[in-house]
Amino acid sequence: MNRSDFPLLAAIDSPADLRQLPEQRLPAVAGELRRFLLESVSRSGGHLGAGMGAVELTVALHYLFDTPEDRLVWDVGHQTYPHKILTGRAESLETIRKSGGLAPFPKRGESPYDAFGTGHSSTSVSAALGMALAARGTGSSRRVVAIIGDGAMTAGMAFEALNHAGDLDADLLVILNDNEMSISPNVGALSNHLARLLSGRLYSQLREGGKRMLEQLPPVHALARRAEEHVKGMAVPGTLFEELNFKYYGPVDGHDLTTLLPVLRNLSGQRGARLLHVITRKGKGYPPAEEDPVRYHGVGPFDPAQGIATGKPGKATSYSAVFGRWLCMAAAGDARVTGITPAMREGSGMVEFAQRFPERYIDVGIAEQHAVTLAAGMACDGLRPVVAIYSTFLQRGYDQLVHDVAIQNLPVLFAIDRAGLVGPDGPTHAGSFDLSYLRCIPNLTVMAPADEAECHRMLCTGLAIQGPSAVRYPRGNGPGAALPTDMAPLPVGRGEIRRPGRDVAILAFGSMVIPAMEAAEALDATVANMRFVKPLDASLVGELAQNHHLLVTVEENAVAGGAGSSVLEALQQNGHRTPVLQLGLADRFLDHGSRDELLVRAGLDAAGILTAIRQRLADAEKRDRLHSIDGGLSRQ
Repeated sequence: MNRSDFPLLAAIDSPADLRQLPEQRLPAVAGELRRFLLESVSRSGGHLGAGMGAVELTVALHYLFDTPEDRLVWDVGHQTYPHKILTGRAESLETIRKSGGLAPFPKRGESPYDAFGTGHSSTSVSAALGMALAARGTGSSRRVVAIIGDGAMTAGMAFEALNHAGDLDADLLVILNDNEMSISPNVGALSNHLARLLSGRLYSQLREGGKRMLEQLPPVHALARRAEEHVKGMAVPGTLFEELNFKYYGPVDGHDLTTLLPVLRNLSGQRGARLLHVITRKGKGYPPAEEDPVRYHGVGPFDPAQGIATGKPGKATSYSAVFGRWLCMAAAGDARVTGITPAMREGSGMVEFAQRFPERYIDVGIAEQHAVTLAAGMACDGLRPVVAIYSTFLQRGYDQLVHDVAIQNLPVLFAIDRAGLVGPDGPTHAGSFDLSYLRCIPNLTVMAPADEAECHRMLCTGLAIQGPSAVRYPRGNGPGAALPTDMAPLPVGRGEIRRPGRDVAILAFGSMVIPAMEAAEALDATVANMRFVKPLDASLVGELAQNHHLLVTVEENAVAGGAGSSVLEALQQNGHRTPVLQLGLADRFLDHGSRDELLVRAGLDAAGILTAIRQRLADAEKRDRLHSIDGGLSRQ
């Protein structure tokens, strides 16, 4: 892509360059920026819709605020591609989400303009408040802005932070980037004029002066405040934020720079807790993305002239699709089955379920804690809730999983998607820890399928268990196993031998069964598909320990406290002393890249498993030779 096709952007290597332009040139900058973003993402893939909708807002913020000295905290990180382009990373944008390339979200180590790393949502107000308090404590005049959008305001953490910031009257500007379009009738000349009026200095002076005067007359002050709220409430939905002690402004058209710039300029000069409500359209400027923002949220390479090709389904089936198919079967056979998702209907494979069983489909928004406890309440009164959730997002509902589900031993089934390495989204989205943080919880059954058929069987097993259960499966397609047509469960706590061999036994968990089988061929090793992390098949572990010289545990999870640790515990409890090699994710975060690249980097592909085992065998042989030499010398 030739930057000469974008003459204004070509001259902008930093926001300082942007600020040298006359204000009337900014709409042209926004036009080039939107076109550059579309062309770049269509070549490389990545997040498209959110960034397309945030173009004008990004331009206005970097034009009016002295970044990076002034802090911009973006939430969610999907909307920051325009921010990356304007902050010196335009040439590298096509490397985004690729190994060694730009991070998919803001990353502090990547640029001084990335004030806070944002992978999960709804963190911006808390982080920005912390920065505002730091500025207050050091006497700095630094300004802090939190830009929260793409549904992130549905999370309780955002409201916790707003409540605290309002109580402290912190010097903080929060921009609600509302791209849901649910209140689009409020956007227009009247609301834009009202926002300019309410954010202006004259109104603020009159408001504060009148408040001080009326505070001397409490009944009149209360009446005046109620009157103000009612008048504003007729035109703008700001009463909630005013109750949190934020001065509310908006809504304004986030694509109209002639409105956005003066409003932001007014607000940048004010103090205290302020909230600006901006209405944007996800996918703005590219009709296919505007019409189908979900489909254009995250995309692979495509031809902008043709849009994303529908394509034909391949032979392999994704684990998310396996879950969606199973959920429909389960719901058709049991009226108690209810599906819950924290804003991940498409990603979790629940589209068909939502269409066929709308009364039993519940999307709670970005509210993982609520999703888990909601399921607990349903289970208390006889329903069989199934919580479809990504591994990385279940971390946010961990307290509720322990206190509200496990302690009460409630029959809630967790379908845990994106377990293990997820690839392009990087460490913020990797499901690296769920086996470690789940297996320590009493009452909880934890399963990991080797293929699509076993995933179906394990979901059936979880539904049959009269207590909490979890099935964790990776991102992407399975190896191609035929799916069952019945709902028969597996025997709980029983593994299986997938390949008999000798000397070395590989105890593989979930997604690692297939690469373990490949590695075993070169070693003539035994492969056990362990299936259950909890309860572990201790009898199978003991049998393998008795008949082999080395046990190898393989898991797509952190080695620390993971499935391999459960094997070590079982061996120790039963007095076995067979050596164990634990393979899994090391004690570090892996940067983004394709899932296959990351598996190679972690040594969890077939070649990596084989190399690790051979190295362990070579080390053992060397030690044996040294011991033999030492023994001979001592006898002399």
